[in-house]
Amino acid sequence: MNESDERYSTAEDAIFDAFFALLKEKEFDKITVADISKKAGVVRSTFYNHYENVPALVEAAEDRTIRDIFSMMESFHPKDDRSMCNSYFLAICNYTRKNPFVVNLLKSPRGDAFFEKAIMMFHDYVKNLTSASGGRENPDGNASYLIAGMIGTTIGILHKWISDGFSEPAEKISEVLTRVFLAGFLPFL
Repeated sequence: MNESDERYSTAEDAIFDAFFALLKEKEFDKITVADISKKAGVVRSTFYNHYENVPALVEAAEDRTIRDIFSMMESFHPKDDRSMCNSYFLAICNYTRKNPFVVNLLKSPRGDAFFEKAIMMFHDYVKNLTSASGGRENPDGNASYLIAGMIGTTIGILHKWISDGFSEPAEKISEVLTRVFLAGFLPFL
């Protein structure tokens, strides 16, 4: 990586960090390029070298969030292992609690478009994972519906947890998700 690439990456990280910090103070539609530039310590032209506008930054944040969650998913291999499932769902809970972007998405109408994109990507991933895992076949062909159901259930539980102000510990929420997955979805995948 040359010095120019490193500066570009550093500025991009600063822009993301500023955007995420601002999300703790403001709603998506209230954040401006000037707000982000000031908080990131960059000039507006630097922002525009990376993103066309705030909606483009939001789209990039969505993609980054999906990649982060996808990375967590790569270590998760669905099988009847309570400890592994609980660890995976705990990682999702902790990521959610620490990520103001996810929190805002789950509370906003914009979340619908994000979750549609995420569901399609996660569906393809889990479908490939379950078909590659051997042993488990889905003879009735309902895997895609089951996967969509689990994703919807996970999002619903996380939404409630956020709406309740994270009043329950992440460990309790991950246990709920683990029970739902092991008893309600895995037997049918």
